[in-house]
Amino acid sequence: MSLNKQLDTDAYILGSGQNREFLAKVREDLLEFGHHFPAPNGGSYWLNNVGQPDPSEGIQTWITCRMAHVYTLGAIAGHKGSTELVDAALQGLTGILHDDVNGGWYQSIDEDGMPSSGKICYTHAFVMLAGASATLIGRPGAKELLDEATSIFLKYFWDEQTGLAVDTWNTEFTELDPYRGVNANMHTTEAFLALADVLGEETWRERAGRIVQHVVSWAENNQWRIPEHFTSDWVPELEFNDDKKDDQFKPYGATPGHGIEWARLITQYALSAAGIDSSEKNRLIHTAELLFQRAVEDGWATTPGHHDGLAYTTDWSGKPVVTDRMHWTLAEAVNTSATLFTVTQKKEYEQWYARFWSYIDEYLIDHEHGSWFHQLNSDNQVIGTVWPGKSDLYHALQCTLIPLLSPSISVAPALKIREDGIAAERGGSPAARQLRYDAGQFPAAVAWSILTTL
Repeated sequence: MSLNKQLDTDAYILGSGQNREFLAKVREDLLEFGHHFPAPNGGSYWLNNVGQPDPSEGIQTWITCRMAHVYTLGAIAGHKGSTELVDAALQGLTGILHDDVNGGWYQSIDEDGMPSSGKICYTHAFVMLAGASATLIGRPGAKELLDEATSIFLKYFWDEQTGLAVDTWNTEFTELDPYRGVNANMHTTEAFLALADVLGEETWRERAGRIVQHVVSWAENNQWRIPEHFTSDWVPELEFNDDKKDDQFKPYGATPGHGIEWARLITQYALSAAGIDSSEKNRLIHTAELLFQRAVEDGWATTPGHHDGLAYTTDWSGKPVVTDRMHWTLAEAVNTSATLFTVTQKKEYEQWYARFWSYIDEYLIDHEHGSWFHQLNSDNQVIGTVWPGKSDLYHALQCTLIPLLSPSISVAPALKIREDGIAAERGGSPAARQLRYDAGQFPAAVAWSILTTL
């Protein structure tokens, strides 16, 4: 299956019928592309450019988790075969990727079946997300996986005293590396917010809020460019990886795509946290706007040639360093521009949303083989020096849904609320639904989703 380039630019306009139809087509294309991810003993292979497994990349735990999450979304949305694919991912997480001796999860299993060394926060955050999503749809073994994942995370990765997550242990959980990182804390925040929404336990949201406050403070004191790398005492190391600037997970400098992604998570926290007052909510939303503005000012069309696209990294003055474009940054830009428009109603975010989708359709969507190219150079030509192939669907798939959902709820529970609400109301007339909405008889998330979907 492949998706034709859109001829009608209304397909890029947030909230239009054409955009909803376009998002549905992109979503279906992605979900169809990923069907061949399962490895024979469970878990997810890395996918190549045509959606076939690339065994040379091994079986990555974080990709397996992402695929469990993605096909949970597919299952909720009614994509055929999704539940079986969730179960295939769970088989890997409870089997070959799990360390039965020391607890926790390996980062990966190589082509010969050997596990990698070390235990990484980033990986374990995604195990929690996968467990929460699969639990939401009642897959066998999902709740047990989630219970173990949260227990391991709180025991080894969550530092209650600082309100942040540490990064890397050795395999046996006996030696903690001094490196501390914001990327792992970003996905920890995502997972904690999902746990709060799925389990109804606000302690997880409060933990997410503690991380958020640290990140806001660091960004505010650094011209809204978020430091990524820290010492064990949480002192920024601004020159970290100066000799490896395009690292997959720990690149040098500021990462505009992370500033954008944080902006959405901060907004989600601000809208959902019951324990903060309106002035604090407004402050956090304003912070999210500043992070978004800094990211696009530094990174959008600022590389040599000034072609559209978002630079991967910049230095601390905002000058692009790694000028390649990574697909995930555009997916997150779609999510955040939609979120900020929904919350503020400022026209600029609606305009950015259309600009981002136009770029994605022109350069990132593979209209021949399906899915999205994962890396382009500054001239928007496909390359694979950092991200060969099309490893997974997580970022791209989420940006076909988040613009349709309540910005205060994590994507899987928000989608389930929408689908359940639509199913419950489908028998009534549009006029009856409108009357119930006007009377305040829907929860806000259900009401917003129903009225923007039908």
